[in-house]
Amino acid sequence: MARRHRDVALGGVLAGLLMACAGAYAVDTAAEPRVETGTLAGAPYRFEIPRDWNGELVLLLHGYEPRGVPRADPWPANEATPVFLARGYAVAESGYAEQGWAVAAAVDDSERLRAHLATRHALRRSWLVGFSMGGQAALASLERHGDRYDGALSLCGANVPATRMFEDAQRALVAFDVFFPEAGLPGRGLSDPAAPPLDDLPSDQIALMQAIGAALASDTEAAAALATALEVPTEGLTGTLGLYALVLREMTARTGGLPVDNRDTVYAGFGDDAAFNAAAPRYRGDTRAMAQLARVADLDGRIERPVVLRYNQDDPTITARLQGVYPVLVQAAGRSRNLTVLPPAGEGHCGFSPAQIDEAFDALTSTVR
Repeated sequence: MARRHRDVALGGVLAGLLMACAGAYAVDTAAEPRVETGTLAGAPYRFEIPRDWNGELVLLLHGYEPRGVPRADPWPANEATPVFLARGYAVAESGYAEQGWAVAAAVDDSERLRAHLATRHALRRSWLVGFSMGGQAALASLERHGDRYDGALSLCGANVPATRMFEDAQRALVAFDVFFPEAGLPGRGLSDPAAPPLDDLPSDQIALMQAIGAALASDTEAAAALATALEVPTEGLTGTLGLYALVLREMTARTGGLPVDNRDTVYAGFGDDAAFNAAAPRYRGDTRAMAQLARVADLDGRIERPVVLRYNQDDPTITARLQGVYPVLVQAAGRSRNLTVLPPAGEGHCGFSPAQIDEAFDALTSTVR
């Protein structure tokens, strides 16, 4: 697990989708930083201070890590860490006490780490930088603990309320079942809440990905139509559907019930929408599960500190339909002055260069300087 802001690979097709990824960086620091590792409330962490520390902290929040994946000990450096060390910032990252879609743990464990460091160091400023799922957690952290941070940068982030994210995941899985009704995947249909959870068995997770890929390959015309409807590049469709299946089944297991309800949903964008809605499987959500999901990261856009968002071009995971959600929330909350959305850069999911991360971070810090 050398690449810590990248989601851990379950197989070749999943490797580029599950975590924030930004390529291999070659950034020199003036000298080897001082490194501290440990565990706080069950969450491993890493803290690095460069020789010429400017007194400011960058708190990195990593992306989705499939449950059951072995973890390195001590917690390794995030792939983006050298970018900030080279500029004189101390860098800290919590590994979170939980794996999987662990936004609640990411918020709590990252704030616990910041507070721990604040008791030992005089922090001039503290910045949140999140990748993928960590971007959503960074925004949730700023909305919840805004007085403790100076701003947040979300890179390739899932910057939508948790309820919206899981509704979109269910939409994609329902669409797969409509386009491929005879796929024969384990657990009936891909969207079926009665399907067995895939909690801690990477081999089962890989098998699911392979089954999705085989189904898509069996009808390339239907796969292309599905990719177009979901606004996902065809080559990224297997990984996107697999990721959605993982997180929806995981959250169903976590909350003890299906956390989304599509009985009254009217789907659009699938060609013959009337036929699609007639064929779409319908599921009753569990009231308590839906309420629990909403409490995790139901973003509302009420930000009192500066926020910068940057997405990738042609991101198969955070598609264009999701990228405009948070700015609308911020505008509705009357906080647009605090939000900057940079033009997309890089390709894929979290495929940023160090220069592109630098540019985004400069956009954030300049609002305070």
